[in-house]
Amino acid sequence: MYLSRSLTLAAVSLLLLAAAPPEQGSSKQLMGTWTLVLCDNVYPDGRRVQLYGPQPQGLLMFDAQGRYSLHILRAGRARFASNDKGQGTAEEYKATVQGSNSHFGRYTVEGAKGTLTFHIDHASFPNWEGTAQQRAFTLTDDELTYTVPVPTSGGATAVGEVKWRRMR
Repeated sequence: MYLSRSLTLAAVSLLLLAAAPPEQGSSKQLMGTWTLVLCDNVYPDGRRVQLYGPQPQGLLMFDAQGRYSLHILRAGRARFASNDKGQGTAEEYKATVQGSNSHFGRYTVEGAKGTLTFHIDHASFPNWEGTAQQRAFTLTDDELTYTVPVPTSGGATAVGEVKWRRMR
């Protein structure tokens, strides 16, 4: 009887643990597809610069195996006149580089610290390749916001703010 009661308690405990919600800010809560809401640089005086315009386009995907893919684009980018990316003008190349940001690799989450780290395998900004980019983040059911302490542009005093909305 004692063994039966112990087994029942153990089984109930396991069921409760399995049904427990994931830790706040855990990787399980990030899994899925997110669309970009904003991508701004914020300066100490409160000024904001919309890096990819007023309606930036973007997609961020986190999977269960710890991989991610992130893409940000300026809406309304001009097409290359030559219709050949190998035959662009200096202005077209500059607009393309400044109007996009993309990277992919693995991610880790430290919920207790409130940090998300992108372990970047490859990036459109080559200086980020092979780096670990840590972000302080907040997460609600449908919104993920993180800061970029050293953004790819904007100068030493800029801090990036990026906001994503979960796709439903």
